[in-house]
Amino acid sequence: MEPSKTGNSSDSKLHFLDYWRIIRLRKEIIAVIFLLVIITVGVFTYWMTPSYMSTVIMRVEKDTPDVSFLGLIGAPGQQYDPYFIATEFEVLRSHMILDKVIEDLKLNRVYGERAKVPEISLDAAYKILSRNIDIKQHRNTSLIEISAYDEDKDLAAQIANSVAEFYQRNRLQSRQERDSRGLQTLTNSLAEISARVTSAQAEVNKLRDELKVADPVMASSSAQSLSAQTLARLEMNRSDLRTQLTGQRAFLEKVESTPKDQLRDFLSYAKPTPELNNLLGNLNQAEQSKVTMSSELGPEHPSTKRIMAALATVNTQIDRQVNGILEGLRSQVNVLESTLQEIEDTYQRTLDSMNKEYAAAAPYLRAKERLENMIRLHNAMQLQISQEMVNSSISKQSSVEVYDRAKPGERPVKPSKMINLTLGGIFGLMIGIGMAFFIEYLDTSVKTIDDVEHALGAPVLGVIPQNVGSLLNEGNDSPHAEAYRVLRTNILFSRKDNDLRTMTVVSGGAGEGKSTTIFNLAIIFAQQGNRVLIVDSDLRRPSLHRILNVTNNLGLTNYLMKQNSLEEVVQTTPQPGLDFLPSGKLPSSSLGILNSGQMKEFVQEAKARYDFVFFDSPPIMGVSDASVLASEVDMAVLVVQYRKYPLQMTLRAKQMVEKIGGPDRLLGVVLNNINISQDSYYYYYSGYYYDYYSRSDDSQEGGGRKSGKGSKGDKAKKPSVAAVNGTGHEIVDKPEVRK
Repeated sequence: MEPSKTGNSSDSKLHFLDYWRIIRLRKEIIAVIFLLVIITVGVFTYWMTPSYMSTVIMRVEKDTPDVSFLGLIGAPGQQYDPYFIATEFEVLRSHMILDKVIEDLKLNRVYGERAKVPEISLDAAYKILSRNIDIKQHRNTSLIEISAYDEDKDLAAQIANSVAEFYQRNRLQSRQERDSRGLQTLTNSLAEISARVTSAQAEVNKLRDELKVADPVMASSSAQSLSAQTLARLEMNRSDLRTQLTGQRAFLEKVESTPKDQLRDFLSYAKPTPELNNLLGNLNQAEQSKVTMSSELGPEHPSTKRIMAALATVNTQIDRQVNGILEGLRSQVNVLESTLQEIEDTYQRTLDSMNKEYAAAAPYLRAKERLENMIRLHNAMQLQISQEMVNSSISKQSSVEVYDRAKPGERPVKPSKMINLTLGGIFGLMIGIGMAFFIEYLDTSVKTIDDVEHALGAPVLGVIPQNVGSLLNEGNDSPHAEAYRVLRTNILFSRKDNDLRTMTVVSGGAGEGKSTTIFNLAIIFAQQGNRVLIVDSDLRRPSLHRILNVTNNLGLTNYLMKQNSLEEVVQTTPQPGLDFLPSGKLPSSSLGILNSGQMKEFVQEAKARYDFVFFDSPPIMGVSDASVLASEVDMAVLVVQYRKYPLQMTLRAKQMVEKIGGPDRLLGVVLNNINISQDSYYYYYSGYYYDYYSRSDDSQEGGGRKSGKGSKGDKAKKPSVAAVNGTGHEIVDKPEVRK
């Protein structure tokens, strides 16, 4: 998991650096667009007409009277309305207000004179005025600010005050018109209801006479008649009797179900009477005497018999008393039943009578109820009219009140130079950066090593800095030479066999630096003690002889056409170990001479005489000579100039080399003409070597190098060298020991 995190972090950082690289690379475009926008905004701001602002502050609330009548009138106006202020803002901007301001201040003429015409239309003046009016609310208050802008500071103050004044008048006039319309409507409705009350009263009187309804009894629909009162009383009596009857029946059933031997005791507790209690007391005494005499005198003794006779008499009396109580209970139940039935009959008769009475008086009662409703509505409307009349007479000036009148401004508020320039700068910077990224998006040329490796699938063997010339002129200690030393090392590491010693440098288009690259590379090989031959095989546009400042009269074409021997056409150079074969003059009849047997024999002969042979070539996309050379030599290197040709063109060149000589023929790619001062992406590949050589020179001179030709040259030609091998990793070149 840890390696994954590291990879993600590197990708994110590289992505950010890519954006920064684009900005640095296109900084000229960004700066130009930024300056153009700033200048345009500045000129426009300078020529804008100064505008003054005047502000009036007033309080705006819903219409409420200054004095509350009966505590009712002011209450509705105090209800919170979240849309009230927003609505009043639209009213302030409406034609109803601004048209009056235009007519009062004759703004159509003022605006017309500024437009060099006598007068403009009302609609045109309204559009101008509405743009010059700004309305806003003080937060959490009912105070609003009306700001007017105009090039005449006095007119700006007049406009702001006029808007507030006409708005205040409009609110007052609108309220008065609403009150007048409301009172008129209420008055008309009251007259109509009065007529309906009169008609309803006549109908009630007529029904009372026709139905012979006693008015005191039927005074209102809520009053009860005598029948209704009687019915209520009967209902109450009936309910009481039912309760009593239920209780008596339950008690009687209990008594009748009690056994005879227990009935005396039950009645003595449940329904005691003095007679029964006395008899039960006598019975107890007689039984006690019986027990005493029977045990003392015996059962046949006269006293005992007398007591027995008395005891029988008491029992007979108790039985009669118990039977009497039972009969009395039954009689009570019968009486309650008959009474209840009589009340039921009376209740039904009374109910029937009352129904007839109400049925006869129903039309009268309905008419009476309608009349009472109309009277209540009539009285409520009369009260409402009285309240509205008093309310309309109470002042409502406090609903709209001006606190601070507008005064002429002391200095212009528009245009704001600082704000305009700041916004213009921000806008220009945004446009510049956007244009830079857009141009970068349209640019399909090679920009980074990753572009080459991902698109071409070939390793980057070296990165050559910008403004590199001949290493013969720059000297052996030139920091630019290190870029070619790294390229040489990577080439040697990339070749499959040590016998591969002939090489050409190709490119997709013209001007990508093939000749300079192969020339300096040959010098580096020669400096390492190798015997090197560099052949200018670009027969159509030869250039190597100009670098060496030698003649091009004799060369490769003369040898291939067997006009001269190899020793006659090969020239020596100031660099030991490096020989040069110019292209020579190419007759029009020998354009395909590179694709001949003589050329193949020459390659083999040069390979036998020299350690390394380098062939310069024309663009591979232009003519067939480059393809022929790529097929005849052992190795090929593709030179791609930084940000010059589309990536597809470079990809096509690479495919052509592989198609001719196979995938092993192309060793890799060289990125040429990198501007390290603009593209810091390549500093990691080149800055190390430049800093190394700079510190080395300073240490040799004791840190006191004076400004001169050499120092100026080093400063002007800061290198950008890529030390990478075939896999894209940095390597250190170890110089070979010359034998």
